[in-house]
Amino acid sequence: MADENKRDYYEVLGVEKNASDTEIKKAYRKLAQKYHPDMNPGDKTAEAKFKEVNEAHEVLSDPEKRSRYDQFGFAGVDPNFNPNAGGFGGGFGGGFGGFGDLGDIFGDLFGGGFGGQSARKTGPRKGQNIGSDVRITFEEAAFGCKKQITVSRVENCSTCGGNGCAEGTSPQTCDQCRGTGSVRVTRQTAFGAFAQTSPCPKCGGTGKLISDPCNTCKGKGKVRKNKKLEINIPAGIDDGQSIRVRGEGNVGSDGGPNGDLLVEVSVQPHKDFRREGTDVIYEMPITFPQAALGAEVEVPTLDGKVRYTIPEGTQTGTVFRLKGKGIPRIGYNTRGDQFVSVVVKTPTKLSKEQKELLQKFAEAGSGGKSKKKGIFG
Repeated sequence: MADENKRDYYEVLGVEKNASDTEIKKAYRKLAQKYHPDMNPGDKTAEAKFKEVNEAHEVLSDPEKRSRYDQFGFAGVDPNFNPNAGGFGGGFGGGFGGFGDLGDIFGDLFGGGFGGQSARKTGPRKGQNIGSDVRITFEEAAFGCKKQITVSRVENCSTCGGNGCAEGTSPQTCDQCRGTGSVRVTRQTAFGAFAQTSPCPKCGGTGKLISDPCNTCKGKGKVRKNKKLEINIPAGIDDGQSIRVRGEGNVGSDGGPNGDLLVEVSVQPHKDFRREGTDVIYEMPITFPQAALGAEVEVPTLDGKVRYTIPEGTQTGTVFRLKGKGIPRIGYNTRGDQFVSVVVKTPTKLSKEQKELLQKFAEAGSGGKSKKKGIFG
């Protein structure tokens, strides 16, 4: 049974029920940052909010879970949920459609169509994947780093060890399904007799019965907890890409492996550099004398400043290439390049002497080829 004190997931994230994936992600990021434990040390209310926001995002960001939640509410995202457990399941679903839909219609009516629904398989099942995000600097994305993040995930209850039973007791094999988790019944219909295999109504499809449930997890065997993890950010990661951390998702069932953690990376813009793939773009201002006469300048790069000679007569928009000064390629021992776009700055405030010198320069009609540096002050 769903917790009656739970708030609607859409209400938790502050979005409408028809919200797009982008709107859900944007709302989640804003709230996760607001209530993050690192931002609110020792604040139990913020910690509870963070947990609630993560749980809502975990459901609404997954199309399958969101669909079940929209149709069945909290029961639809319960680990033991099965829409067919009540007998007729989802009814007629999307309507008759064409003849190709007949199998679905009979499946809804009789729990498995003409052939009967296959029995629910018991045994180890992998846990569900979970998502998180991390914000890093431009340089951290370029060269890689380690980051501490806090995730909210489902773990085995530490009190009962995951079996859902109070101390000193253990689950018993269901006497109705004999531990299989499913029962087979025959229904008489207008079309004849149909065999249906459904989750066992006595044990809920688990194959086990708990007479004395654990007080901590209320017999579920699982609890949601926040956990701090250190993740490796590979050199060359780009904004919007994700990192898969295997085995750090929700705990599996019946001894199955944990799910994975998918961390979406958000890269902060740089004040000087812009990225295009593995190349770095830098716009460098130079003075008119430097452009006309040529000069040796210092160019900022991700590795520090390098010296570069600007040839005389350089124009605004001229692009120079610095090989190997770009972003590392993930999985390769190579890097992109840095492209330097030159912008010639025109002075806006000139002294009387500077104006006189420029006037003489213009009258001389030299076209900017004069080597006498004195005229530029």
